[in-house]
Amino acid sequence: MIVTVTLNPALDKTAHVNRVCPGALNRLRDVVVDAGGKGVNVSVVVSVLGGKTIASGFAGGSTGEELLLRLDKRAIPHDFVRTAGTTRVNLKLIDDEGALTELNEPGALISPEEWQTLEKKLYSLASKDTIFVLSGSLPRGLGTDTYRNLCLALRGREGARVFVDADGEPLRQALLAPPDYIKPNRYEILQYFSAPPDTPETQLVEFCGELLNKGLSFVALSMGEDGAVFVSKTASYRAPPLRVPVRSTVGAGDSMVAALAYGMDRGLSQERCMTLAVAASAGAVTTEGTRPPDLALVRELEAQVQLRRI
Repeated sequence: MIVTVTLNPALDKTAHVNRVCPGALNRLRDVVVDAGGKGVNVSVVVSVLGGKTIASGFAGGSTGEELLLRLDKRAIPHDFVRTAGTTRVNLKLIDDEGALTELNEPGALISPEEWQTLEKKLYSLASKDTIFVLSGSLPRGLGTDTYRNLCLALRGREGARVFVDADGEPLRQALLAPPDYIKPNRYEILQYFSAPPDTPETQLVEFCGELLNKGLSFVALSMGEDGAVFVSKTASYRAPPLRVPVRSTVGAGDSMVAALAYGMDRGLSQERCMTLAVAASAGAVTTEGTRPPDLALVRELEAQVQLRRI
């Protein structure tokens, strides 16, 4: 079973605009509203793939209720802690050239009591058959060591596995635990190693290997239009990007995490997990907003994925 933990979920509003004009009126069109937050996105895609998942985290106020209602409509099992603070709303603007501008609210302030309630829920779900996906930003009231502490606690309970998808200091702290799996993007791994933007891909692969030395089992490095690199203790692979029509890149990384977690949960081979991850990520960019890829399209794209051992 895959348990996703979204500590700072949102209602995601995705809209199109001719051009984003700061300090001026911007008229939006084709507004789409989805239940959002990285872990929520992962649960939705896992469900599309046919996996078993529970979405957890914090939800508060009318937007929190709307988020849970949208999960109910998708038949996604969930167990969120209700908070006194209100779940945020994020606005994502896509201009006519495909550029994405994101305006994200900070999220609710989480009290110590609310945090302790969620911890108890997560601990009760831990087992050797559970993969926890900890992903996204942290809300106010929680320290940057939150993912690290959860990794230590959850991996110590019944052999549960942990997948972290975060950036900045929360990722840096989590790697001290460490988790079992991570999925940084190019920017995040360059930030972690304080490397310049023009760092060659061969060096990025070496960075992934260095992360394995910290105790991780698997690193997936997503590189957008340059494809992806997958590094484990037994082998490393590169996957070129798939050519698909792009409507929105929001949620592509979450789809990759979802497919990897699904494959690992099902006991699929590493190669099959990687292939599915590339196909799901490519399928996600063909949808509006943060909506999941169509399963039939994912199966079609799987046949186009080319893995090259490096």
